[in-house]
Amino acid sequence: MTTPAPSSPPARPAPTSRDVARAAGVSQATVSLVLGDKWRGRVSERTAGLVRDTARDLGYRPNLAARTLRLGRTRTALLVVPALTNEFFARVYTGAAETAAEHGFGVVLYPSPDGVGPARDPFASARTALDGVIASSMATGALGALRAAGLPLVMLDSDPTESGGHTGSDDDGTPKAAAAHVNLDIADGIHQVTDHLLALGHRRFVHLASAVDSWTFDVRARTLATALRSVPGTTLRTVRSRLDVHSARAATEQALAGATTRPTALICDDDILAAGACKALRRLGLGVPEDVSVTGFDDLALASAVEPELTTVRLPAEQVGRRGMAALLAVLDGRAPESGDLPVELVVRGSTAPAP
Repeated sequence: MTTPAPSSPPARPAPTSRDVARAAGVSQATVSLVLGDKWRGRVSERTAGLVRDTARDLGYRPNLAARTLRLGRTRTALLVVPALTNEFFARVYTGAAETAAEHGFGVVLYPSPDGVGPARDPFASARTALDGVIASSMATGALGALRAAGLPLVMLDSDPTESGGHTGSDDDGTPKAAAAHVNLDIADGIHQVTDHLLALGHRRFVHLASAVDSWTFDVRARTLATALRSVPGTTLRTVRSRLDVHSARAATEQALAGATTRPTALICDDDILAAGACKALRRLGLGVPEDVSVTGFDDLALASAVEPELTTVRLPAEQVGRRGMAALLAVLDGRAPESGDLPVELVVRGSTAPAP
């Protein structure tokens, strides 16, 4: 005679919005407003926080399928980036995904096949698969296939003059401009770099510039040239390089080999270029920063991994992603997105010193 196996306890039913309302001491309508992110102006911040905390403690998950049918939304956003190999874009995605998850949205990450060039529609029809598009460090002109779908478009780290505050297409089929822009104060970052180096006595500069044709790198070049032009006795030479360490090393070696007077500072468009520049200087028998100071931009993990550690401009990439997703949610709700550029910060480390 076999002993029957003990029966498993009945599965506990998933909590409902009614359970959340009862536990929080509010109405179901309030729960719906808060978890649907429609509470502002209707529910106090304290009550909204109470509802969110209660839902989390109970393990409540909204029925997204039913909500999608009711609202006519997929609750999915597409994040388009030039590349997956750059840490900056990974951090942008992290910020966007965190904010999206707080509002029951998902984010699909899509690297444009041609970098900052034209991005193809990765779906049979973006209109039926997505609620909106977020694009980082690209031009709106490269997103024609996605813009033609009439989806809200939020641009990150991109030319703000392209913003027209509209979505969809004109009568002739030309896609309208982005609905919102989220930018970093790139120009201020360059000013912080130049102020730091000028205060150290540097007057002979080489700009190791990215060969990528994009707004963010154009701003760096224009701002740097303008800032140094106003200081008597300064010289600036620009050398372009692909965004990899090997190319940056070769470009730096070539620039210094052809220079009649050695620069005292190398200003690099990002940390990867700065790492390549440091390798080149060592190969040429020059010390960093004893002979030549080097600055980067972005504050990637690489910046504190090289020796000496890089003086660089810290960009809040996760915040860019969060602000971008929040802007898309605002556009979808008919609200005005938050305005203003995100501040950046110069981080001074061992790669800069007084001019020799």
